[in-house]
Amino acid sequence: MAVTRNGAGRQLAVAGARLFSSATARAVANESGAAAVTKGLSPNVAAAWTKTSTVYWAQRGYSTGARSQSTVALGDGEHEREKRAESDAVSGSSAAGVSSDNKDEKGVVSYWGVPPSRVTKEDGSEWKWTCFRPWETYKSDLSIDLKKHHAPTTFLDKLAYWTVKSLRWPTDIFFQRRYGCRAMMLETVAAVPGMVGGALLHCKSLRRFEHSGGWIKALLEEAENERMHLMTFMEVAKPKWYERALVFTVQGVFFNAYFLGYLISPKFAHRVVGYLEEEAIHSYTEFLKELDKGNIANVPAPAIAIDYWQLPANATLRDVVLVVRADEAHHRDVNHFASDIHYQGRELKDAPAPLGYH
Repeated sequence: MAVTRNGAGRQLAVAGARLFSSATARAVANESGAAAVTKGLSPNVAAAWTKTSTVYWAQRGYSTGARSQSTVALGDGEHEREKRAESDAVSGSSAAGVSSDNKDEKGVVSYWGVPPSRVTKEDGSEWKWTCFRPWETYKSDLSIDLKKHHAPTTFLDKLAYWTVKSLRWPTDIFFQRRYGCRAMMLETVAAVPGMVGGALLHCKSLRRFEHSGGWIKALLEEAENERMHLMTFMEVAKPKWYERALVFTVQGVFFNAYFLGYLISPKFAHRVVGYLEEEAIHSYTEFLKELDKGNIANVPAPAIAIDYWQLPANATLRDVVLVVRADEAHHRDVNHFASDIHYQGRELKDAPAPLGYH
């Protein structure tokens, strides 16, 4: 069937937009590219293809092989709409409090319209932390008794006690007296029990259609507090590559072991954490001794620690270790208390959780 020159040009232009890659499409804008594509076609059809396709791609932003926008061919109207949408997005981010002039600080533009939260301190200055808010900060109770100890009497208590003691031996060998690195690495593990216990209690509450007595929140608060210890000591001691690798191994083993332990016996799991916190108190006490002897530099406290524990502006690393040690003592009390509840044949929901116990 005979094909007119104009008809062939229109058909090939449309086919080119769908069947050829962007590289091929760009190539047809010059003579060598046109010759490659029209090879084997009749002279009339080849001429129509060269003329029509060159105009087609030039109108859509392609010239001599250079691509101006995307690989998808956009019509003039679509191209303009895209430009307007980008302009509106930039304007929207500026209105939401994100400076479009600051190239290092780009806002997130989303269709869902979730506004960015703007929090200020009591003095009106901007709150710079997103991992916690001013109402989550507190002054640590340093008067807590650090020498309290649960004497193991039952088989499970003794098993928990000696399990923790056996874990201390390789830790002492690996870290020696590098208490900054020791604290940072151990906090990657210490934040696991609260998260595991809280998640399992959460699922239990859903299954049984019952309240938790506040224990879900209490255990998650503990996990978050331990994580904040890690965020603080990251500013003091930078982990080496092999220490990061160790975290993957230890955390993976400990998470699964504690998960199974909590499923089998919550009273044993909480007792283990209680003894772990007793060891943490001992470790931070040794940390303080090294600071007092001058073996470890008493550097200024990280800014995140000053805001989180409401420390004075001139606080030092020693002040940070004091409040962290007090936190560990509170976690010791909470977990031994939780274990005692189970030992008495009751469930955690039967006793109100010590929320906000710092």
